[in-house]
Amino acid sequence: MKIVNIRTQSRVEMKNITSHVRNFLREKNIKDGAIIIYSPHTTAGITINEAADPDVIKDMTKELNKIIPFEDQYAHIEGNSAAHIKTSLIGPSVIVPVTSGQLTLGTWQGIFFCEFDGPRNRQFYIKALQG
Repeated sequence: MKIVNIRTQSRVEMKNITSHVRNFLREKNIKDGAIIIYSPHTTAGITINEAADPDVIKDMTKELNKIIPFEDQYAHIEGNSAAHIKTSLIGPSVIVPVTSGQLTLGTWQGIFFCEFDGPRNRQFYIKALQG
C-alpha cells in the first residue's frame, strides 16, 4: 500500500490523481488485478470521470455546490455539513481493474481526489489486489 500526501487549494476542488496511480503500478510492477484508491477523510472522496475536458470538473463542482449549498441551516456545529454530504454522494473510494500493467479506464476517464472542505493537507491510499 502507498500513502500519497496532497495539498488542496480550494474549498471544493477535484484533483486529477491518475498519474499517482499509474506511477504506483510501475513502482510495484503490477500486471493484473485491481487497484483500490481510498480517501480516509469524511469530507473528501474519490471518483472517476472525464479527464480530457477540464470543464466537466468545473461543471461537476458547480452543480454539487448548487445542489448542496455551503449554508443551509445545517445542525452540525463545525459548519461543514455540505462537505460531509458531498463526500457521501461521491464516495470514499474506487476500484479500477488492471490489465497487462495498465489501468482499465475508458478513453476519457481519469481518477479524481474530491476536496469538499479545503484547502487542506490530505492523503489518499493506493492498494493493489493482484489477480
